[in-house]
Amino acid sequence: MTKSSGANPDGDGRPEGRGAGTGSRNPKVVMYATSWCPYCARARDLLEGKGVEVEEIDIDAAPAARVEMMSRCGRRTVPQIFIGETHVGGCDDLHDLDAKGGLDKLLQRGVTDDE
Repeated sequence: MTKSSGANPDGDGRPEGRGAGTGSRNPKVVMYATSWCPYCARARDLLEGKGVEVEEIDIDAAPAARVEMMSRCGRRTVPQIFIGETHVGGCDDLHDLDAKGGLDKLLQRGVTDDE
């Protein structure tokens, strides 16, 4: 899990693929969160369990990040999760997507079937 205050210091910002030696690149996963939020912890656990590298932006540590989050998705609550350019939503949305089999596809391709 990569902690961030909202700035993205690397070039294209996309992490290497989850599989070692695959040479594939998966979409970047960004989660706006707080350290104390139980829904953030639940979303974090699901993503970590899938071996996903997440850039976590702590909106308590960087108040400007909350403004950025709200401008990106229009929501005020955490977590807010983005996979590539796709706004997944919050914790329940993430778990619903996983239950429907869409999370793994989104993590591989960066798009959902309904896009």
